[in-house]
This record gives sequence, structure tokens and C-alpha cells, in this order.
Amino acid sequence: MPEVNKIPQYKKLYETLRKHIISGVYEEGSLLPSENELCAVHNLTRPTVRHALEALVQDGFILKKQGKGSIVRKPPQDIGILSISGTASAIARQYLQTQILQKPTITPWPEDFQYDITEPERDSGCIYLERLRFVNEQPVFYDINHIPNINLPRFTSRSFENKSLFDTLRTHYQIEIKGGEQKLKAIKANDKIGKLLKIKTGEPVLYLERKLLTNRDGFHIYSTIYFNSEKHAIKGIF
Repeated sequence: MPEVNKIPQYKKLYETLRKHIISGVYEEGSLLPSENELCAVHNLTRPTVRHALEALVQDGFILKKQGKGSIVRKPPQDIGILSISGTASAIARQYLQTQILQKPTITPWPEDFQYDITEPERDSGCIYLERLRFVNEQPVFYDINHIPNINLPRFTSRSFENKSLFDTLRTHYQIEIKGGEQKLKAIKANDKIGKLLKIKTGEPVLYLERKLLTNRDGFHIYSTIYFNSEKHAIKGIF
């Protein structure tokens, strides 16, 4: 069974350039190779290269200037919990680490699930995943994810240790986050949350429930996040 439809050529170039921008191969304010150079190096047509560059512009990684070319923009450096770009992209080089507390497992949806789900989502069950995320070796947030078990072959066999969930969905399954809705409130940490985030029981944490829309009709990603904001602020465009 094929994993997914063949990845378009422009997406492959997009992912290569995006990775190089995030990792610092191309620094802020520097120029990407010209369209002619990208065509020659990657053996692609000019429309394909332009499509990849347009996607980078749309996602905020480059700025196109007439007569200059593609100018690299600095990726977001805040925590990015509120941003659809995803935490791994936002943290970038700030030593983000991910510990998997529960590997992806196929389960029924919880009976008391906080969001309404579509009939195909409910009928297919969900993929359950728990992670603890660290910045500079300090636990910053604990997240619980429910992902519809719809056309995600071999998803449960993938490793997510120090990997981005959004990147995996985008590169392997062509699922892109397009927006969403969320609820935020401050709560007191219980014993489990306190132990995971290394704070005292009863101290405040930010609690988020998120329903993320994707480019697949009727396919959503649901997350519950506990965030320790003692040393980190969150902001971003959602």
C-alpha cells in the first residue's frame, strides 16, 4: 500500500529550502540562490521553482524584492504555541527537545471528548500521542494529541522523539495546518502536571484546548496543552 501520493516536486524544494533557513544555512537578510540556479541544481522547471518560492513567501520564510531576489526572513523565535507554524519551527535553534510519554497508539475517541468530531473521524478512531517538550533542557509544556486515524499509513510506527508532529504530517502525508480554534485558561497544577513540568502542585499553569483545521476536508487535529509560563512567554499569529 503506498504511503501517500507522490510528493510534488515543488514541495520537495520547499522543504529543502525551509530546512536550510530554519537551521541557519541561509541567515536572515541573505539571498537564496536565484531561480536559474535552483532550476539547474535541482533539475526543476522555472514554474516549479517559483511555486516553491511562493510557498516560502506565504509562510513568512522569505521576502521577494524586484531586482534583488529572495531575501531570507528570520523565523519566529517565540514559543509559538499560538502559531500554526508549530513549536519546533518557532523554537528553531533554541534547543527544543521532545520526550515521548506515550507513543502513537490507535484508540477509540474518549466518550467525554471536549470537541465535536465528524462522523468519519469517530468511525475511524484516533491516534493518541503524549509528549513532554523541553527548551534548554527545562520542561516547558506537556501536550496530549488526538489525531483521526484516517489515511495515515504506518503513522504509529514513526519516531517522534525530537521530531515535529506538524513537519511529519506535512512532509509524509501532505497534511497542512490552515488555522483553528482554541480555549485558554489558567489552572492549578495537579500532582502529575507538577511532576512533569517540575513545578509545585497548586502553582498556576496555562491550559489550552486546540482544534486545528487542515487542508483535508473534515480532518482535524485536537490537542490539550499544559504550559509552564514561569520563564517563557507565548505569542504569535493564529
